[in-house]
Amino acid sequence: PAQIVAYVLGIAMVILVFVPTLGRNRLIALGLAAMWGWTGIVYHWGYFAAINKAAPVFAALFVLQSALLLYFGVLTEGVKFRASRGPRAWVGWALVAYAAVLYPLIGFRLGHSLEEVPMFGITPCPVTIFTFGLLLLAAPMPRALLAIPFIWSLVGGSAAFLLGVPQDWVLLLAGVAALPLTLNSRRV
Repeated sequence: PAQIVAYVLGIAMVILVFVPTLGRNRLIALGLAAMWGWTGIVYHWGYFAAINKAAPVFAALFVLQSALLLYFGVLTEGVKFRASRGPRAWVGWALVAYAAVLYPLIGFRLGHSLEEVPMFGITPCPVTIFTFGLLLLAAPMPRALLAIPFIWSLVGGSAAFLLGVPQDWVLLLAGVAALPLTLNSRRV
């Protein structure tokens, strides 16, 4: 059931990018913070720690990213999400679509079952790709929000090589593409 909640949350965040309602920036940041917090606590700490000794460090980083999103996005509303045009926005929307739709479909196509496919909103790589996508739709955007997703794009993206997870090629590309695109925008 967590996958269903994650998809509903993701759809709501995408809709909010287009709807200029009071508090939309805070709600989107809160949704992202929930995904990062869930992934840190439930995935890394609760599941991944049994098979990887570095998982508690990953858990701490994901919880820290959740806290950064809460601070910059919810408490100070220092992130403004908007539906815009141009190369940065197109890359952002492509990453959002990839994380939510294509990432799991590639896993299914490779023969993985529902229980085996890293799902949107509750596992680290799709959450990171989705975050990069939404951050590309934000300005201003505090630089501090990029550090942990970029680190994870390298760590998690290594699975493309080491574990033969082809979906994670885009994770590597997302980090490399998102950094220059977001650093050239207005920031805090």
